[in-house]
Amino acid sequence: MLAGEKPLASFVDGKDCFPEVVERYLRLFDRHVAEGRIVRMDHFSEAIGRRAYLAHRILFALPGQEWRMQAMIDLMTGDEPWSPQLERRQGELLGYADWMNDYWLEFAFGKQTV
Repeated sequence: MLAGEKPLASFVDGKDCFPEVVERYLRLFDRHVAEGRIVRMDHFSEAIGRRAYLAHRILFALPGQEWRMQAMIDLMTGDEPWSPQLERRQGELLGYADWMNDYWLEFAFGKQTV
């Protein structure tokens, strides 16, 4: 991100459940937030898995790319079943090139999705 190659980073876990290794990464990001080099947004939402819990999503964006944070939240909290199209949109929001998304979709979903 700091090199300007990726506009968005996203972390998610249960509220107060991030492992220590992730907490260390978040502290590294927060130094740059304090310096104004990146922007942070925290979002909490109900999540359903093996049990219902409160999901905590932490997003970081480059200045001027803040719109990606809300777009990612909308994508990840939408009601639509997950699909190759949504997977591609996630990659686009994270700043991956089309060829990278094509490669990942072929790997994850098979050739019919590219």
